[in-house]
Amino acid sequence: MMINGVVIDDTFAEAFPMSGTAIQVTADSEKWAMEAARSFTGFATSVIACGCEAGIDRIVPPGETRDGRPGVRILLFSMDKDGLAKQLGTRLGQCILTSPSSACYADFDSETQIDLGSAIRYFADGWQISKKFGDRHFWRMPVMEGEFVCEATTGMTGDGVGGGNLLFMARTSAQALAAAEAALEAMREVPGAIMPFPGGIVRSGSKVGGKYKGMMASTNDAYCPTLKGVTQSALSPEIGSVLEIVIDGLSKEAVVEAMRAGLKAAVDLGPREGALRIGAGNYGGNLGPHHFHLKDLTP
Repeated sequence: MMINGVVIDDTFAEAFPMSGTAIQVTADSEKWAMEAARSFTGFATSVIACGCEAGIDRIVPPGETRDGRPGVRILLFSMDKDGLAKQLGTRLGQCILTSPSSACYADFDSETQIDLGSAIRYFADGWQISKKFGDRHFWRMPVMEGEFVCEATTGMTGDGVGGGNLLFMARTSAQALAAAEAALEAMREVPGAIMPFPGGIVRSGSKVGGKYKGMMASTNDAYCPTLKGVTQSALSPEIGSVLEIVIDGLSKEAVVEAMRAGLKAAVDLGPREGALRIGAGNYGGNLGPHHFHLKDLTP
């Protein structure tokens, strides 16, 4: 179909189940809360090589945080509970415990819990103190600056979804980026969803497997403009650049709403400034059980 001059492919994004959690990081200033969050979410673009996918969900104002200080909500996803717990503990210890004035709290309610502060409490070498306030359990750990306070556990879900995506196909790289940036801005308003790649956008989209032994993924040659003459291309002659946004969500609904918001924003921008076509990546329905059809998401 065509809306506002932009062609919407009759296709679907194929996504798969993930385990996910959310934490809240606070600090004396928004600057230092963001520093801790950026460090925590570094090298977390894809489970293919990073072991997890993570991103900043939103800035949390002091009136909504556990301790009345500026905060940031972070989402973290992995393929299973054990992988999620391992990545959470490692990143907490290396990136939040170490960050000036930081504290860390659970930000996802669930009966299923994984360790947060309990995963790193032994770093305090016996000086850690267990505290309970109502039904919440915290660890107080001495550090050179003063004290690090961290909730003992956080909730997790096995109903997370990873791999929602949109492909923005344009005449030029500048137009593809404009479309992707417009979509990204709209997607960031959707709670419970993140776009884990650098700045939220990926240029090196992948397909499953490859010609070389041991490759889990390789370049998506069907969408590489420079290969149009030598591969089975999915691109028409006028397409000169393609960018992708990948979406993870704590629920299927969060991914749907993020994709819907991004699709509308790119369509509203139009083909003169943005994308000529918008599509999505799938593997024939064989990779994951979640199929997000663009025709169901169009504005």
